[in-house]
Amino acid sequence: MKGPRSRGSQLYLLQLLAVFSGLCLVVAGPWRAGVAVVGGAFIVGAIARSVVPVSHTGMLRVRGKAFDMLWMTLLGVALVVLALVIPDQPG
Repeated sequence: MKGPRSRGSQLYLLQLLAVFSGLCLVVAGPWRAGVAVVGGAFIVGAIARSVVPVSHTGMLRVRGKAFDMLWMTLLGVALVVLALVIPDQPG
């Protein structure tokens, strides 16, 4: 089986794996860590989108560079902040 050819597609699949890992953490119990991992994956994806050349973006490219970086950064930061600021619920 062949893997993705472009660097962006490889990074996209790594990002997808990180999001899946974060969601598994959410289901397993430590939801704050899981949400932070998902948010971090989007932040890293935004950084990757900024440095990967257009000819190698592959699946990492959704729209234009600015749009991709903006939405991934906003989503990532929002999820990390969410994980940090929601207070613990009394058991």
